[in-house]
Amino acid sequence: MSRPVAIALLVLTVAFPAHAVETLRIVMEQSKGAIEVRASQLWVGPDVEGGGFEAVPGGVAKVDFERERMLVNGTPVGGERVRFRAGPSAESLGREPIVAGPREVRGDVVVLPGRSGLTLVNVIALEDYLTAMVGSEMPASFPLEALKAQAVAARTYALHKKLRAYGEVFHLGSSVLHQVYDGVSREDPRTREAVEATRGEVLTFDLEPAETYFHASCGGRTENGGDALGRPLPYLASVRCGCGKLSTSHWRAKLSAAEVKKLLGTSSGAVGIESRTSTGRVRWLTASGRRKLDAVTFRQRAGYRNVKSLSFEVSSEGDSLHLKGSGYGHGAGLCQWGAKVAADEGWDYRRILSHYYPGTELQRLY
Repeated sequence: MSRPVAIALLVLTVAFPAHAVETLRIVMEQSKGAIEVRASQLWVGPDVEGGGFEAVPGGVAKVDFERERMLVNGTPVGGERVRFRAGPSAESLGREPIVAGPREVRGDVVVLPGRSGLTLVNVIALEDYLTAMVGSEMPASFPLEALKAQAVAARTYALHKKLRAYGEVFHLGSSVLHQVYDGVSREDPRTREAVEATRGEVLTFDLEPAETYFHASCGGRTENGGDALGRPLPYLASVRCGCGKLSTSHWRAKLSAAEVKKLLGTSSGAVGIESRTSTGRVRWLTASGRRKLDAVTFRQRAGYRNVKSLSFEVSSEGDSLHLKGSGYGHGAGLCQWGAKVAADEGWDYRRILSHYYPGTELQRLY
């Protein structure tokens, strides 16, 4: 473990005083043009500890970056980053919603110059983030024990990413590449209940928050972390799952001859499966019996909504290619639909988590 990670973990594992708030920095948008930030009562200040905030007249701020300067409503401001918060005062991290770019969020909003424009970052209390993030990743109608399992997995993953991004401007993104986060619109009383019921709980392995990946559906058996993600971690093991019996776990896709030729450079009739992983997921495809293409790249090019997982059979019908598969996602870690099945059968969230992340320990950090 590197020294910064060890130090950060020590800070996390110390009991937090009642007033302390663990926060995350989430990238929400990369914009080539100006960004608008608004709230009924809006404050602006530098993105530094103890920075002074001033009220924004009218509650609307247009942020731009020109000639190496940050501009707020046309006026240059000091520093490379500017921070906004909403509420009747600027005394603490905001809980009131603030509209920034495409989303309404809680917490503060930081705007900073990026590689090709402006980057929008949400600085938010971890538990507030989880309430919206769980609702973005899992239907709020799922059983409460499944929602609790998702909350713990998401909290653990977020803290793991925060430790790895020690000292960086942001910790993780808001898309499927990290954890989907759509802001206030995805908050729900049931997701908040799940988050509050598991407050501060994380899964650890070797004294660190685990890399708790998750996915929608595995199709009946999860994939090991090495084959799915290049992360051969002992707790990302392949385990049986009850989601395979659900109709939602099975799918079909049809790719036209033109689509297949664009993807593989050959006609559909020449496409076959070269090899599979130990769980039966496709590892390599062949084209014209010679050219090989790894299945991960094939899925990326074909689109994740078309090829929902790498657990599929392939056949040719006429000039098109037909896929019949099961599961949705990379298949490693917690299976969300499997968690629902387990919760429906009476499993609590602790049992669900120990099943999908064997060898980890559930701990309360704060």
